[in-house]
Amino acid sequence: MGVYKRGDVWWIDFTTPNGRRVRESSGTQDRQKAQELHDRMRVRCWEEQRLGVKPEHSWKEAAVRWLKETDHKRSHDEDIAKLRWLDQFFGDLTLSKVTRELIDQVGGRKADETSRANANRYLALIRAILRRARDDWEWLERIPKVRLYQESKRRIRWITREEAERLLDALPLHLRDMAQFSLSTGLRQRNVSFLRWDQLDMQRKVAWIHPDEAKAGKAISVPLNEGALAVLRRRLGQHPEYVFTFRGKPVAICSTKAWWHALDKVGISDFRWHDLRHTWASWHVQSGTSLQELMELGGWSNYEMVMRYAHLAADHLRAAACRLDGTNAAQPPLRLVVSNS
Repeated sequence: MGVYKRGDVWWIDFTTPNGRRVRESSGTQDRQKAQELHDRMRVRCWEEQRLGVKPEHSWKEAAVRWLKETDHKRSHDEDIAKLRWLDQFFGDLTLSKVTRELIDQVGGRKADETSRANANRYLALIRAILRRARDDWEWLERIPKVRLYQESKRRIRWITREEAERLLDALPLHLRDMAQFSLSTGLRQRNVSFLRWDQLDMQRKVAWIHPDEAKAGKAISVPLNEGALAVLRRRLGQHPEYVFTFRGKPVAICSTKAWWHALDKVGISDFRWHDLRHTWASWHVQSGTSLQELMELGGWSNYEMVMRYAHLAADHLRAAACRLDGTNAAQPPLRLVVSNS
């Protein structure tokens, strides 16, 4: 039939080479535009079914399908935010037009705006979507190589107990309680911000993080020391559901002006909220906690993550070091007599 009018809009109607009937609105009131769309659709169906040509898919189609298939990810909201930013570059393109050169330009733009490390998060998302389009959806035969930036290894930032005391004294009450609880348990900011009373057993002195709330996807049992329990006792009765609240709501963002003002006031620089976790881990290692115990306490998924703190616990190497001068760690070193002859 070709095209026909229904109401004010032209509709498309044709049969594909394999016998499937296509009948859908062209979305236009212009007959010529509707006829052009009809002709393009017929040619595309012919190429797909008789010549085996893969149909073109857009970046937007890929982004929407990615979000539907990965809505279980803990980083789902972060993916949405990243894709909104990427839409200004890829939004109107087909996947075949997403070239390596364009991807490099986009990565460079984000690196200039923020950092190379942050740009890598965006580049990794682009790569993941393109790989799925090729391997799972079979939308593409080939995809461009996505090159990530080389990231410099950042030293572990932690503060002393004296610095921590000064920082806690400078914070407003709700942030002080959260920071002290973080220093006592090592929990990540989100796990502290949305901690509920039903995740605590103060008689057994334990808290738990459910698998869907943990970064590694595994449940974490959190033993509560006296520092953590003291904070919880102060918070009792302030909210029926959440432990840490401000004006009746969970404190979703901790790196506020009050946080940065407190750091400036006590003279602590280059220190993020997440560095409270690094501080907790560093104190543990310096106090003799083994790396295996630290991995379990912190809920890390692999040993490599806790090896970042190994340099703070050199005690287990002291005996080996003392072999050089014929001593052991429990004995005073031998005096070395140097002859001038």
